[in-house]
Amino acid sequence: MLQGLKEYSTEKIVSLLLSLAGSCSTRNLARMTRLMELIPRKESYKEKIRWIRRLILENHPSMEFPRRILREVHPNQRNKWITNLAVNHLLSGTNKRKEWQEREGYYPPSTVVISLTMKCNLSCYGCYAGDYEKGLELTNDEVDSVLTQMKEMGVYFAVISGGEPFFKKDLFEIFKKHSDMAFLVFTHGGLIDEQVVQQLIQVGNVMPAFSLEGYEEQTDERRGTGHFKKVMRAMELLKGAGLTYCGSFTQTSRNTDIITDSRYMDFLLEKGVYALWLFTYVPVGREPDLELMATPEQRDLLRSRIVEFRATKPMLFVDFWNDGPLIDGCIAGGRKYFHINANGDIEPCVFCHVASDNIRRTPLKEALRSPLFSRIRENQGEQENLLRPCMLIDHPEQGRELLAMEGVYPTHGGAEAIFTDLAAEMDDYAGRYGEIADPVWEEGKKPRR
Repeated sequence: MLQGLKEYSTEKIVSLLLSLAGSCSTRNLARMTRLMELIPRKESYKEKIRWIRRLILENHPSMEFPRRILREVHPNQRNKWITNLAVNHLLSGTNKRKEWQEREGYYPPSTVVISLTMKCNLSCYGCYAGDYEKGLELTNDEVDSVLTQMKEMGVYFAVISGGEPFFKKDLFEIFKKHSDMAFLVFTHGGLIDEQVVQQLIQVGNVMPAFSLEGYEEQTDERRGTGHFKKVMRAMELLKGAGLTYCGSFTQTSRNTDIITDSRYMDFLLEKGVYALWLFTYVPVGREPDLELMATPEQRDLLRSRIVEFRATKPMLFVDFWNDGPLIDGCIAGGRKYFHINANGDIEPCVFCHVASDNIRRTPLKEALRSPLFSRIRENQGEQENLLRPCMLIDHPEQGRELLAMEGVYPTHGGAEAIFTDLAAEMDDYAGRYGEIADPVWEEGKKPRR
């Protein structure tokens, strides 16, 4: 049967996958992975699929996550994410991205983060985007052009940020036009009501990620009184409709004890959260505050706790700083992703507010091979300790070098402060974290008996 399936078209395989998606049994999940294995040409992708199948057959706790998707999610959203993310982006997309590499000389990033608008009704302290002009917003034609260019590279997954994306009135027109893509939308959650939920059901290709700080006290302290209840209400609406959603956390010195607590993870699971996106506070944006940075000890604590949570909680965890060993270091500068702000500036990372190009004057394929992005990728290849991947807080001398390059400019007033006014502090932080991370890295490299 397997040999015969190799002759099937991708469309036929997708049809078979969707026909199996109604059951989350071990046998069905294993059969789905065998179908998926037929699509990518890269052996590394096939091996990852076989690894997932082994976890399924061993009933590894992490495999409860895909079971939740099949068991609990609205059929329209479930089928869209199987088709758009699993097939279009991860499986067929990798073939297209490999062809792009052979033709253009570099492998495309896996995603793009687009800040559509800077409109927001909150004034959270420490907001990384807090110093962009509030009136900035990309037109739908500009967003359409970006997404079309990404799909030409084989990229069918995009992250939408802001500001608050749901303030953009014609947001769902973008999702409808690019119905073959999967979208993750970072939102504060305060604008999601019954009407938005119905729109999310209709398009099927969007997953919200709610920004939280902890429980009600911590969230309201940063985002405003009553905001936590709005997020909980939005989650209830989505859960009731059978839609998936994520949590998003910025680790600070104030909330580390909460987001490393197993009881808090259980609270999120009870609320219906499917995945957790974890960032760390970087002193950029609104009133940079070094006291908000997680201490080196707190950062290492989160790293170790996420390892434990992945082995015990039916949730997907993505930790952008501590996952360096899993993804070979920093992913910025077009290696795995890049950021387009609401002014069209093409930035290396959502936290690195410098650019040398803008979508209004430079095609993406040229920006991705620019001297700025090329230099970033060269620096990434020189890093030895992948627990210290960041050019802002782990290797700040690299960030200062980038700012000094010809044609590179800060993308808002004060964006250069992390490289200038705070240079000594960033060097000190990098050194102190290195004293913890270097021994951990060396210990992890030792062969296990």
